Amino acid sequence: MGILSGNPKEEPLHYGEVFDLWASVLAGNGMIAGYQTMINHAGDEDLKKLLLEAVDTCQQEKKQVEELLKENGIGLPPASPEPPEVCLEDIPVGARIPDPAIAATLSADIAVGLVACSQIIGKSIREDVALMYGQIHIQKAALGAKVLRLNKEKGWLIPPPLHLNKHGDC
Repeated sequence: MGILSGNPKEEPLHYGEVFDLWASVLAGNGMIAGYQTMINHAGDEDLKKLLLEAVDTCQQEKKQVEELLKENGIGLPPASPEPPEVCLEDIPVGARIPDPAIAATLSADIAVGLVACSQIIGKSIREDVALMYGQIHIQKAALGAKVLRLNKEKGWLIPPPLHLNKHGDC
């Protein structure tokens, strides 16, 4: 039997897996702090709920990945400090992040996260790493669907040019 057969948790991580795991935690730290700040700026209650869900999801994902890094003797990236809670009315109007911009940022982050998960899955040689990112991908896709629905309902979605197929108009 070779070094890469048997229990995946006993197999070594390759450098790409190590980097991706470490970078995931670093990105998660930044997103958690960013979303916590955005909660302070959000006026829409539905958007706040999705931001809270995004923070919770990021924290769960980060915990999973941190455990894997620790099990493999890899140091963790620094965590971002938790921003203070602020009342929306205390933020001057010109300094507030508008709800549509917050929702667009959340959508973009989810899209980037989906691509990153897919790349990590494709690079992984350890099944446990690939499966973990498969689960994370599913969670991100579900959250992305909720954010898309919110963007449509609130009129915040800015679609690209739409192709309207006109049959019979020659």
